[in-house]
Amino acid sequence: MRVLTILAPRGGDSRHPRCDEASSFGGTPVSRHPAATAGWDSVGSLVVPDITDPIGRPETHMMAAARRSGRRIRWKRWPVAVASVLSLGLAAVAETTLAGSPGAAAATPVTVPSTPVGTQLQWLLSITALPLSTSEISGHFDASFLAQVSPTQLNAVLSTLSETGSLKLLGLSHLAPTSLTALVSFGTTAYDATLGVDDSGLIDALLFRPAIGAAPTTWKGIDRELSAVAPGVSLLAARLNPDGACTAVHSIDPSTPRPLGSMFKLFVLGALANAIHAHTVSWSQEVTVTAALKVGGSGTLQNAPDGTTLTVEQVALDMISQSDNTGADLLINLLGRAAVEDQVRKWSAHPALDNPFLTVSELFALHYAHFPAMAAHYLALKPKARAAYLSSTVDKVPSSDETSATAPRDINTIEWFASPDDLCRAFSGLKALQSEPGLGPLGTILSTNNGGIGLSSATWPTIWFKGGSESGVLSLGFLARDEQGHTDVVIALTENPSRPLGPSATTQLVQVVGGAFGILR
Repeated sequence: MRVLTILAPRGGDSRHPRCDEASSFGGTPVSRHPAATAGWDSVGSLVVPDITDPIGRPETHMMAAARRSGRRIRWKRWPVAVASVLSLGLAAVAETTLAGSPGAAAATPVTVPSTPVGTQLQWLLSITALPLSTSEISGHFDASFLAQVSPTQLNAVLSTLSETGSLKLLGLSHLAPTSLTALVSFGTTAYDATLGVDDSGLIDALLFRPAIGAAPTTWKGIDRELSAVAPGVSLLAARLNPDGACTAVHSIDPSTPRPLGSMFKLFVLGALANAIHAHTVSWSQEVTVTAALKVGGSGTLQNAPDGTTLTVEQVALDMISQSDNTGADLLINLLGRAAVEDQVRKWSAHPALDNPFLTVSELFALHYAHFPAMAAHYLALKPKARAAYLSSTVDKVPSSDETSATAPRDINTIEWFASPDDLCRAFSGLKALQSEPGLGPLGTILSTNNGGIGLSSATWPTIWFKGGSESGVLSLGFLARDEQGHTDVVIALTENPSRPLGPSATTQLVQVVGGAFGILR
């Protein structure tokens, strides 16, 4: 899926719930991705993967400079910044067609206001050819904007948005002399747009956010929306019984295992929780970030200096809330591959599919280094021989041997696998573990990023989330407890082994899951 490029507005200290894929979900670049060229503290090309909560190889897009602060990702105050919104990775937003977007039915001619900001909106609407010249850009954007976003970057943003058609104004919802909010479209894709100007009337803030349509309200609508995402789909909407068993309310192929992307990290977290419960590991125990264990894609631990020490609890929080790939490999290294495989056997009816249990670094190497020869050799081996091959060969492949790809690669054979039934048992198992002495932090780890699903916190005071993706794969999993104490789990898995999922896949899947919780309620 193409990650949308967004121009973020000035002011405020807006926070995204996670920074991976969206998750889904983006992540900052490091050595494991040869295309990575920039970090959090510079605005420019940033390597972020295909879709929310990503595990796979990246595409290059632009992202706002951000800075880690404790356990949260805080967005710096910029006059203007460039961002990539990874629907679930950062917030539950993605491309929405006009047919399902707010205000689409009432799209009548709209009068552009005769104000400084209206003048700049009119100019944006009048653009018919790209790229814009540097002189034209300088005549419409102020210096603070261009200090953060170069004309080349701006042209790249507008070109991406314009791929499906020219900019059109559908409606206005907020008007002030120096700012406005509008519903616009590029082709058939609708966006909520925010535009601001400085005292001289030059643009100093611009934001395009994909408009979100209404969620399905019937199981038939859920099935129809889900089936439109990918040729291979599975769904489970279940209620947890007091004994922890998952009772299906609605499902589509719930016992069918599918590739997970980063949802595999639930099994790593379960193995960690059991190790802590057994007093072989502690939350306060320190782990060391090393060059050998750094891996790209989602997360920020890849940017930590070699030798950085972090507590197990912090690494686990990053692994789930940011879908940090380096964090996952650090914990697998700490626990041992066998411990995670034992955890898979406890929760999954398909443990053979995850034997041996891959690290993120190993999956990257098999998908993107010496492909397809090394992957084919690996697949030809029996499981015990595969584990030896990982140690003797795959783990020694340098990241410089990896090359980018956009098409799905071996997602049905080299991935992490589970069914919705398996994943419901994982969420239920983690819920049970949380109640054990010393395992309370599991609740914080799983709820820090709620996936941007938009459920009311009054109705659903507890929301746990983990998602995953790579090219051709998109998976979402939520556990939510309502104010009456009922606990529901919704798992949606989608796959297309032939090509990347469509640009609206994340929005559709978010709507499916949100709609399912609405019906369960």
